[in-house]
Amino acid sequence: MKFFIDTANLDQIREANELGVLDGVTTNPSLMAKEGIKGEENCKKHYVEICKIVNGDVSAEVIATDYEGMIKEGEELAALHPNIVVKVPCIADGIRAIKYFTGKGIRTNCTLVFSPGQALLAAKAGATYVSPFVGRLDDIASDGVELVVKIVDMYGYYGFKTQVLAASIRSTQHIIQCMEAGADVATCPLAAIKGLLKHPLTDSGLAKFLEDYQKVNS
Repeated sequence: MKFFIDTANLDQIREANELGVLDGVTTNPSLMAKEGIKGEENCKKHYVEICKIVNGDVSAEVIATDYEGMIKEGEELAALHPNIVVKVPCIADGIRAIKYFTGKGIRTNCTLVFSPGQALLAAKAGATYVSPFVGRLDDIASDGVELVVKIVDMYGYYGFKTQVLAASIRSTQHIIQCMEAGADVATCPLAAIKGLLKHPLTDSGLAKFLEDYQKVNS
Protein backbone atom coordinates (compact mmCIF):
# COMPACT_ATOMS: atom_id res chain seq x y z
CA MET A 1 0.00 0.00 0.00
CA LYS A 2 1.23 3.47 -0.86
CA PHE A 3 1.32 6.31 1.66
CA PHE A 4 0.27 9.83 0.75
CA ILE A 5 0.26 12.64 3.29
CA ASP A 6 -2.90 14.73 3.42
CA THR A 7 -1.67 18.26 4.06
CA ALA A 8 -0.43 21.47 2.48
CA ASN A 9 2.10 22.07 5.28
CA LEU A 10 5.59 21.99 3.75
CA ASP A 11 7.34 21.13 7.03
CA GLN A 12 5.09 18.11 7.57
CA ILE A 13 5.62 17.00 3.98
CA ARG A 14 9.39 17.25 4.42
CA GLU A 15 9.25 15.27 7.67
CA ALA A 16 7.16 12.51 6.11
CA ASN A 17 9.43 12.42 3.07
CA GLU A 18 12.55 12.15 5.24
CA LEU A 19 11.01 9.11 6.92
CA GLY A 20 11.54 7.40 3.57
CA VAL A 21 8.05 5.95 3.07
CA LEU A 22 6.16 8.81 1.39
CA ASP A 23 4.71 8.12 -2.05
CA GLY A 24 2.73 11.30 -2.66
CA VAL A 25 0.64 14.19 -1.34
CA THR A 26 -3.04 15.12 -1.40
CA THR A 27 -4.31 18.62 -0.83
CA ASN A 28 -7.65 20.37 -0.96
CA PRO A 29 -8.92 23.96 -0.66
CA SER A 30 -9.50 23.55 3.09
CA LEU A 31 -5.90 22.39 3.68
CA MET A 32 -4.54 25.26 1.58
CA ALA A 33 -6.65 27.74 3.55
CA LYS A 34 -5.39 26.23 6.81
CA GLU A 35 -1.85 27.20 5.75
CA GLY A 36 -3.00 30.72 4.89
CA ILE A 37 -2.42 30.30 1.15
CA LYS A 38 -4.67 32.70 -0.73
CA GLY A 39 -5.09 33.46 -4.40
CA GLU A 40 -4.81 31.32 -7.51
CA GLU A 41 -1.17 32.13 -8.27
CA ASN A 42 -0.05 31.52 -4.68
CA CYS A 43 -1.79 28.14 -4.71
CA LYS A 44 -0.05 27.19 -7.96
CA LYS A 45 3.33 28.22 -6.57
CA HIS A 46 2.64 26.13 -3.47
CA TYR A 47 1.84 23.05 -5.56
CA VAL A 48 5.17 23.46 -7.35
CA GLU A 49 6.98 23.73 -4.00
CA ILE A 50 5.35 20.48 -2.87
CA CYS A 51 6.42 18.79 -6.12
CA LYS A 52 10.01 19.85 -5.46
CA ILE A 53 9.95 18.00 -2.12
CA VAL A 54 8.19 14.77 -3.06
CA ASN A 55 9.04 12.45 -5.93
CA GLY A 56 5.49 11.20 -6.30
CA ASP A 57 1.95 12.14 -7.23
CA VAL A 58 0.58 15.42 -5.89
CA SER A 59 -3.19 15.90 -6.06
CA ALA A 60 -4.21 19.48 -6.82
CA GLU A 61 -7.93 20.23 -6.70
CA VAL A 62 -10.00 22.30 -9.09
CA ILE A 63 -12.26 24.94 -7.57
CA ALA A 64 -14.73 25.19 -10.45
CA THR A 65 -17.87 23.05 -10.36
CA ASP A 66 -18.85 23.45 -14.02
CA TYR A 67 -17.41 21.39 -16.88
CA GLU A 68 -15.70 24.21 -18.77
CA GLY A 69 -14.24 25.66 -15.59
CA MET A 70 -12.87 22.31 -14.44
CA ILE A 71 -11.26 21.69 -17.83
CA LYS A 72 -9.58 25.11 -17.81
CA GLU A 73 -8.32 24.80 -14.23
CA GLY A 74 -7.31 21.17 -14.62
CA GLU A 75 -5.21 21.81 -17.72
CA GLU A 76 -3.48 24.71 -15.97
CA LEU A 77 -2.74 22.58 -12.90
CA ALA A 78 -1.47 19.64 -14.96
CA ALA A 79 0.92 21.98 -16.78
CA LEU A 80 2.59 23.02 -13.52
CA HIS A 81 4.55 19.79 -13.01
CA PRO A 82 4.55 16.20 -14.35
CA ASN A 83 3.66 14.88 -10.87
CA ILE A 84 0.40 16.83 -10.63
CA VAL A 85 -2.79 14.75 -10.49
CA VAL A 86 -5.93 16.81 -11.08
CA LYS A 87 -8.42 16.35 -8.27
CA VAL A 88 -12.05 16.54 -9.42
CA PRO A 89 -15.27 16.26 -7.37
CA CYS A 90 -17.60 13.34 -8.02
CA ILE A 91 -20.42 15.31 -9.64
CA ALA A 92 -21.88 14.97 -13.14
CA ASP A 93 -19.64 17.61 -14.72
CA GLY A 94 -16.72 16.16 -12.75
CA ILE A 95 -17.21 12.73 -14.34
CA ARG A 96 -17.38 14.40 -17.75
CA ALA A 97 -14.17 16.28 -16.97
CA ILE A 98 -12.42 13.08 -15.85
CA LYS A 99 -13.36 11.45 -19.16
CA TYR A 100 -11.92 14.45 -21.01
CA PHE A 101 -8.71 14.46 -18.98
CA THR A 102 -8.31 10.71 -19.49
CA GLY A 103 -8.44 11.25 -23.25
CA LYS A 104 -5.76 13.92 -22.95
CA GLY A 105 -3.46 11.75 -20.82
CA ILE A 106 -3.99 13.90 -17.72
CA ARG A 107 -4.18 11.86 -14.53
CA THR A 108 -7.08 12.45 -12.15
CA ASN A 109 -8.24 11.83 -8.60
CA CYS A 110 -12.02 11.64 -8.23
CA THR A 111 -12.73 13.03 -4.79
CA LEU A 112 -15.69 13.21 -2.39
CA VAL A 113 -16.75 9.64 -3.12
CA PHE A 114 -19.25 8.17 -0.67
CA SER A 115 -20.85 5.24 -2.52
CA PRO A 116 -19.93 2.29 -4.76
CA GLY A 117 -22.04 3.82 -7.54
CA GLN A 118 -19.95 6.98 -7.55
CA ALA A 119 -16.78 4.88 -7.59
CA LEU A 120 -18.12 2.90 -10.55
CA LEU A 121 -18.75 6.05 -12.59
CA ALA A 122 -15.28 7.41 -11.76
CA ALA A 123 -13.61 4.19 -12.88
CA LYS A 124 -15.60 4.02 -16.11
CA ALA A 125 -14.55 7.59 -16.88
CA GLY A 126 -10.92 6.52 -16.44
CA ALA A 127 -9.96 8.14 -13.13
CA THR A 128 -6.43 7.34 -11.99
CA TYR A 129 -7.54 7.39 -8.35
CA VAL A 130 -10.88 7.33 -6.57
CA SER A 131 -11.05 8.78 -3.06
CA PRO A 132 -13.66 7.28 -0.70
CA PHE A 133 -13.89 9.45 2.43
CA VAL A 134 -13.60 7.03 5.34
CA GLY A 135 -13.72 9.43 8.27
CA ARG A 136 -16.60 11.53 7.01
CA LEU A 137 -18.75 8.42 6.62
CA ASP A 138 -17.84 7.34 10.14
CA ASP A 139 -18.91 10.81 11.32
CA ILE A 140 -22.51 10.09 10.25
CA ALA A 141 -22.56 6.61 11.82
CA SER A 142 -21.87 4.87 8.51
CA ASP A 143 -18.95 2.49 7.84
CA GLY A 144 -16.22 4.15 5.81
CA VAL A 145 -13.92 1.13 5.73
CA GLU A 146 -16.77 -1.06 4.46
CA LEU A 147 -17.09 1.31 1.48
CA VAL A 148 -13.39 0.79 0.74
CA VAL A 149 -13.94 -2.98 0.84
CA LYS A 150 -16.86 -2.74 -1.60
CA ILE A 151 -14.93 -0.57 -4.07
CA VAL A 152 -11.83 -2.79 -3.94
CA ASP A 153 -13.99 -5.87 -4.56
CA MET A 154 -15.88 -4.20 -7.43
CA TYR A 155 -12.72 -3.00 -9.16
CA GLY A 156 -11.13 -6.42 -8.81
CA TYR A 157 -14.22 -8.18 -10.20
CA TYR A 158 -14.50 -5.93 -13.26
CA GLY A 159 -10.79 -5.37 -13.80
CA PHE A 160 -10.80 -1.60 -13.42
CA LYS A 161 -7.33 -0.03 -13.25
CA THR A 162 -8.43 2.89 -11.05
CA GLN A 163 -6.58 2.86 -7.74
CA VAL A 164 -8.53 3.07 -4.47
CA LEU A 165 -7.16 5.98 -2.45
CA ALA A 166 -8.62 5.84 1.06
CA ALA A 167 -9.11 9.44 2.20
CA SER A 168 -10.34 11.27 5.28
CA ILE A 169 -8.18 8.99 7.42
CA ARG A 170 -8.50 10.03 11.06
CA SER A 171 -6.31 7.54 12.92
CA THR A 172 -3.60 4.91 12.74
CA GLN A 173 -6.32 2.27 13.12
CA HIS A 174 -7.98 3.60 9.97
CA ILE A 175 -4.72 2.99 8.08
CA ILE A 176 -4.56 -0.62 9.30
CA GLN A 177 -8.20 -1.22 8.42
CA CYS A 178 -7.78 0.23 4.92
CA MET A 179 -4.67 -1.89 4.41
CA GLU A 180 -6.66 -4.98 5.37
CA ALA A 181 -9.45 -3.86 3.02
CA GLY A 182 -7.00 -3.82 0.12
CA ALA A 183 -6.79 -0.08 -0.56
CA ASP A 184 -4.03 0.83 -3.01
CA VAL A 185 -3.27 4.08 -1.21
CA ALA A 186 -4.03 5.69 2.14
CA THR A 187 -3.72 9.46 2.43
CA CYS A 188 -3.23 10.40 6.05
CA PRO A 189 -2.20 13.09 8.51
CA LEU A 190 1.45 12.87 9.59
CA ALA A 191 0.44 11.85 13.13
CA ALA A 192 -1.45 8.80 11.85
CA ILE A 193 1.55 7.66 9.77
CA LYS A 194 3.93 8.10 12.71
CA GLY A 195 1.46 6.25 14.91
CA LEU A 196 2.29 3.06 13.01
CA LEU A 197 5.68 3.10 14.74
CA LYS A 198 4.21 2.95 18.21
CA HIS A 199 4.06 -0.29 20.19
CA PRO A 200 4.75 -0.72 23.92
CA LEU A 201 6.75 -3.90 23.35
CA THR A 202 9.08 -2.06 20.99
CA ASP A 203 9.68 0.61 23.64
CA SER A 204 10.18 -1.87 26.47
CA GLY A 205 12.34 -4.15 24.33
CA LEU A 206 14.63 -1.31 23.28
CA ALA A 207 14.90 -0.11 26.88
CA LYS A 208 15.89 -3.63 27.98
CA PHE A 209 18.51 -3.97 25.24
CA LEU A 210 20.07 -0.64 26.21
CA GLU A 211 19.95 -1.52 29.91
CA ASP A 212 21.76 -4.82 29.29
CA TYR A 213 24.33 -3.11 27.09
CA GLN A 214 25.10 -0.57 29.80
CA LYS A 215 25.59 -3.36 32.37
CA VAL A 216 28.54 -4.82 30.49
CA ASN A 217 29.90 -1.66 28.91
CA SER A 218 30.00 0.84 31.78
